[in-house]
Amino acid sequence: MRAIEFREYGGPEVLEVVEAEVPEPGPGQVSVDVAYAGVNFADLKARSDGYRVAALPYRPGLEVSGRVRALGPGVDGFAVGQEVTALTDAGAYAEVVVADAVTVFPLPEGVGLRTGATLPTVLPTAYALVHSVGGIRPGDSVLVQGAAGGIGTVAGQLAKAAGAGAVYGVVSDAAKAKHALDHGYDEVFVGGFTEEVREATGGRGVDLVLDPVGGDTLRTGLASLAPFGRLVSFGNASGAEPWTVGQPELYPRGLTVSGFSVLALAKTAPAELRALAERAFAAVVDGVVSLPVTAEFALAEAAGAHRLMGARKSVGKLLLRVGGDEG
Repeated sequence: MRAIEFREYGGPEVLEVVEAEVPEPGPGQVSVDVAYAGVNFADLKARSDGYRVAALPYRPGLEVSGRVRALGPGVDGFAVGQEVTALTDAGAYAEVVVADAVTVFPLPEGVGLRTGATLPTVLPTAYALVHSVGGIRPGDSVLVQGAAGGIGTVAGQLAKAAGAGAVYGVVSDAAKAKHALDHGYDEVFVGGFTEEVREATGGRGVDLVLDPVGGDTLRTGLASLAPFGRLVSFGNASGAEPWTVGQPELYPRGLTVSGFSVLALAKTAPAELRALAERAFAAVVDGVVSLPVTAEFALAEAAGAHRLMGARKSVGKLLLRVGGDEG
């Protein structure tokens, strides 16, 4: 089978097409003939910085859609040929992948394979940020960093559906601002947001901040919170040193800081992830949210997908077409 690997860290050019043996599922695992694979910022961090890479060579990719190829010992509830979507620990840039059965999900009714590949990381993450961790309440004001990305696109829609009083987004350019405004945001700030947030909220600040950036942006988001506000960190795209907060930042206004990683939850509490994913996928089936695929690349063109995402010009979701029919 064909797969994409890198043998050294660097730019998109280190990604190469290789021929590899077809993996067999072990106990509690499922193998999947891949139709589409999602492209995530974590894949770029793995390639450039070694994020979550245990050893080289490494095969990136965290999510796929496709059809069940084989079941490992002890797995039931799936059938060979069944259309599924799956969260993988790595290796999704390949024609066949293996995933733990607990992170493999039947494709929701009415959802095709192309859309299915957008679900495993983005939908549960956005749902957790807004609901499970963020604890949104009707009337809350929400500020989302990276509002035009995959998670940001979904989070804005989920917040509006939950009765948010106002949903604000932060993006890096005008094209991204338009995308966010088309997907649930009331107002979008380009670049800086400190004064803009205070002005939009009459000086009060927002009730919930969702931050994938870290560093100075996280601290500015913390300063933008209203009394008793909550901030949820779900990434460190800035590459800054790990942040710390304590009594000086939290006590004066009763603030709360939380964190979330869908990949960590898959390791530590897979049953909770499964329940979370099922609730999140229902939002797609019910038409509450949509996540547009804005660019699609052949498997062998994975470097092109990384270049586009790395340029910070992409919106919505990027996919690799692997086996490829809509299904």
